[in-house]
Amino acid sequence: MYKIINDPIYGFVSIDSELILELVNHPIFLRLTRIKQMGCSSVVYPGAQHTRFSHALGAMHLMKSAIESLVRKGTEISKEEKEAAMIAILLHDVGHGPFSHALEHILLDVHHEELSLFLMHRLNDEMDGRLQMSIDMFTGDYQRKFFHQMVSSQLDMDRLDYLQRDCFFSGVVEGSVGASRIIRMLDVHNDDIVVLEKGIYSIDRFLNARRMMYWQVYLHRTGLAAELMLQSVIRRAKHLLGKGIDLVCDPNLKFFLTQSITKADFENDSSIVEHYLQLDDYNIWTALKSWQFGDDPVLRLLIDGLLNRKLFNVDMSIEEIDEEKLKSVQEKLLSKGFEKEDLSFLCLKGSVSNAAYTTDRENIKVKMKGGAIIDISDASDLPNIEALTKIVTKYYLCQPKVVS
Repeated sequence: MYKIINDPIYGFVSIDSELILELVNHPIFLRLTRIKQMGCSSVVYPGAQHTRFSHALGAMHLMKSAIESLVRKGTEISKEEKEAAMIAILLHDVGHGPFSHALEHILLDVHHEELSLFLMHRLNDEMDGRLQMSIDMFTGDYQRKFFHQMVSSQLDMDRLDYLQRDCFFSGVVEGSVGASRIIRMLDVHNDDIVVLEKGIYSIDRFLNARRMMYWQVYLHRTGLAAELMLQSVIRRAKHLLGKGIDLVCDPNLKFFLTQSITKADFENDSSIVEHYLQLDDYNIWTALKSWQFGDDPVLRLLIDGLLNRKLFNVDMSIEEIDEEKLKSVQEKLLSKGFEKEDLSFLCLKGSVSNAAYTTDRENIKVKMKGGAIIDISDASDLPNIEALTKIVTKYYLCQPKVVS
């Protein structure tokens, strides 16, 4: 079994595993073709229309390249381990819901990685246990921990792909990273993934690119406005349905709008996952178009803004939002005829943080020419990396332009 997929980032991505091809063609995985990788970012970067499906394939391709590079350096990796690692990264995002991170914890209070693991177990049962090694690598239970580090760490195949892919489709060249060189600089030491000393500058560029992409793309104030408005639409829909006001929408979407679903609910009720697997971006867009002319003025304002690019203003500051300013915005909304209970859906405040590299997680380790293993932040001639460990927080106030 052999399949070639033409990817705009890497060229031809090959699949030579019957099991992997079976997974790629499975409805659970194909659902990712209907979920945008970058949520609402296309309101700022029109080209950012790519999907979780293409990202998963790209990450799988990088995993294959990384394993082949490690084998050339002398790391023994069996054919079964290689296939399992490729499957682990292929399925790492299979649990994502509509608009990816934008609606995470809004539709249901379950992290996408927990949902990914739940769906991996479901696929494993369906495929007679053939995914067990992949699941162990995904969770970190496999005895060779460097496989898990390549799936989920501060230098994993997930990050290497999404930075390149999101950079390409957004057109933000500052986010580009030399993934192919970084992969060639990886090695295994005492069962840990390490970077050879000559790859330090590639890691420096990778971390700086990640920080740049967060402020310039993922946390761009206009994209943030669209994301907050979309979240408010869903919260408002839940609020109205809770008051007994009916909203016409897909029954699978309404299932989650009318119930508070937890991880335990997924594990105890097999029917919930059937509803979840029917959700993608299109359910949300269809609902918005159905609700845009309804009786609720809050929904009308929010949806008109999303569909017709009348986005809210976002004020960002390194200081917490002044309460007097917040009160002023709320008073203006009340003067426009909105009710007090409407304010939490229209006057939105909070904070966003950006940390390119955190020292409280498993660190990026560098193998020096003399054999010493040091943390990347201790590299003597890279002062920028130590600065990148600082978590920067910004506070925002998002409100309709009619009160700005």
